[in-house]
Amino acid sequence: MKIDEFDAMKDRFKFDGGINGKGEYFNSVILLLIIPIDGEYHLVFQKRASHIRQGGEISFPGGRIEEEDLSLEQVALRETKEEMGISEDKIRILGRLNTVVTPAGVTVDAYVGIADIIQEEIQINPCEVEAYFTIPISYFIDNKPDRYGAQVTIHPSYIDKDTGEEVILFPAKKLGLPEKYSKPWGDFRYGILVYPTDYGVIWGITARLIFDFIEMLGTSNNSFFGRTI
Repeated sequence: MKIDEFDAMKDRFKFDGGINGKGEYFNSVILLLIIPIDGEYHLVFQKRASHIRQGGEISFPGGRIEEEDLSLEQVALRETKEEMGISEDKIRILGRLNTVVTPAGVTVDAYVGIADIIQEEIQINPCEVEAYFTIPISYFIDNKPDRYGAQVTIHPSYIDKDTGEEVILFPAKKLGLPEKYSKPWGDFRYGILVYPTDYGVIWGITARLIFDFIEMLGTSNNSFFGRTI
């Protein structure tokens, strides 16, 4: 590439950053939804309908990015309206959390928003949500999550369950790479956070986002999101 050609394109690098290979992942967006109840802010959770992806698990409202979505924030608001019946004009977006990238091939972008509504205004969509519940933010301030882990290993091949034959995904030997890459490699231990609650176990991505949210609050903000408002 000639110098003048490169100079004409170098401004493309002036951006805030992103996730390399994001298009290869299952990309979704959630809203960490907050509502006031009896003088205290609560997080709103949903139990996913049994017949959908990760049915029966606890999560925040959210879903997959669609082609017609103009922004990630729009995805969070759209999905919250579809699943919880809360219109966009009733939600005040405060900002966003760090993007979660999982070894299972999922990325989650998360926004934080307050809805100044009463609980009766929440109308769940039974096609996607079995039930909803709220937990005071103070609970997560006062109770740190349990920590577990899972071992993540890269497999360059797998055995086809129908034929019993090995399917090579990454031909390390053919490429002249060291022998170790022809066998499973990597010993990354992925941390799994778990919050036990009266409504069931909150874990995985949802727990990570809660932990990130509490960490970003810091002790100086506890008076706003804690026991009194």
